[in-house]
Amino acid sequence: MRRIFNNFTHHPKNDVLSGLTVALALVPEAVAFAFVAGVDPLVGLYGAFMMGIVTALFGGRPGMISGATGAMAVVMVHLIQAGNTVGETLAQPIDNLGLQWLFITLLFVGALQMLAGIFRLGKFVRLIPHPVMLGFVNGLAIVIFLSQLGLFKEKIAGRTQWIQGAELWVMVGLVALTMGIMYALPKLTKKLPAALVAIVVVAGITIAGGIDVNTVGSFIREGGGTGLKGSLPVFQFQIFSLFDTLQGHWGLILSTAMLLAAVGLIESLMTLNLVDEITETRGSGNRECLAQGGANLLNGLFGGMGGCAMIGQSIINVNSGGRGRLSGVVAAMALLGFVLFGAPLIEQIPIAALVGVMFMVVIGTFAWSSFRILNKIPLSDAVVLVAVSAITVWKDLAIAVLAGVLISAVVFAWKNATMIRARKRIKEDGTKVYEIWGPLFFGSVQNFMSKFDATTDPDRIEIDFIESKVSDHSGIEAVSNIAAKYLSLGKDIRLTHLSPECQVLLLKADPGFERVIETSIDDPRYYVVTDLLDQEV
Repeated sequence: MRRIFNNFTHHPKNDVLSGLTVALALVPEAVAFAFVAGVDPLVGLYGAFMMGIVTALFGGRPGMISGATGAMAVVMVHLIQAGNTVGETLAQPIDNLGLQWLFITLLFVGALQMLAGIFRLGKFVRLIPHPVMLGFVNGLAIVIFLSQLGLFKEKIAGRTQWIQGAELWVMVGLVALTMGIMYALPKLTKKLPAALVAIVVVAGITIAGGIDVNTVGSFIREGGGTGLKGSLPVFQFQIFSLFDTLQGHWGLILSTAMLLAAVGLIESLMTLNLVDEITETRGSGNRECLAQGGANLLNGLFGGMGGCAMIGQSIINVNSGGRGRLSGVVAAMALLGFVLFGAPLIEQIPIAALVGVMFMVVIGTFAWSSFRILNKIPLSDAVVLVAVSAITVWKDLAIAVLAGVLISAVVFAWKNATMIRARKRIKEDGTKVYEIWGPLFFGSVQNFMSKFDATTDPDRIEIDFIESKVSDHSGIEAVSNIAAKYLSLGKDIRLTHLSPECQVLLLKADPGFERVIETSIDDPRYYVVTDLLDQEV
């Protein structure tokens, strides 16, 4: 019971204060991503609340924050636009049909992500190479930075342009003040979260001084919203009567669902891995898949835009002392409280204060050490690091991570393909022995085959795999082909020290190989630790 309580909150005060800080930072993020997706800001806020509360209680690790994200919002745009177009062409037009299609799609997203957790696919995040991880955090830091620059713009006569003059200098000054407080306060005391103090101080200065600045409220209204004020999310009964509108469009729904599920899981599992490193603890990727799937399912049923883990808010939370599940619960409940009761107050918070907080997140997220090690690591790793960072900025996180893993895999396969060796010797009885060294797989098959000269070799051949591992079907096929070649020439061939798995696969492919596989040779290198200990005793 004590461990369960400590997992929920080890430091209640820190979790509560950091949760409030995160909630304040979540508001403009959720609103901005709702505008990106083309939905009402309240849909983004509802999505952030439902993602946050479910993953905080049941997610893969305490302290990680989930909500509406830009990576998923970008994927939603095409679906929503297509749905709205179809809605306008129906015999009885349906307003905002694209939004209803999004809710239906989120049901499939949730199911796919929960299946990933059930089949324990979350563990595959451990296969992501470290250069990909560095490229991920660097690229994401750049994306967060660039997204904040958009808040230095305003719309005039329907055109978006940079703010200028005194307005710009006031904005820059408030951002600098926020960053200064967040930098200096921890050096004086760590009992209060620096981000929350900075937001309160800057908001107090602008409100008390009557300074005219862009606020959360003005940001929402400029984007086409009416404000934060809303009610509790309601069950979306109508989506079950709209399945007939999907005839001819199921391909779009299912492909979008698969892409959203993949993007959400990749971003969440990468964020989980990063928070693990920061906190020096270990979360559960499979549990995160289940929780995120359940949260997206809930979003589809109750009218949220869905989402996944948010690296920026997660780092704010962890750095502010939020290490327990209570911090995520407080953030989600505070966000809902803002919508229900605190809209007038929250709408007065200067955008500059939140920009300053996110700039400090950028500084803390970027792996500055990558500049120092760039010329010390293998060239292939440096290329992967830079490529993942660039693709994250250019495209999106999912494509960047997949590209990085693919490049790393190809480089690894190429290097190992050149490692296959064959040492040759002649026994006293005239048998020629090929001692194979290195991995035998699809990439090294060609080099492996080139080591043999079946025509000129003597009549007795032994291929020794004591220092080699046959790794895949291509390797099995290569061994099968070389053995068949010697047998077709009427020569005696023996395959020794094949792994049990390889023996089974060879015999399954052709039972006739039983006469060439040598199983009676004792391998002095195959010792068990307990055997060695018994010998020493």
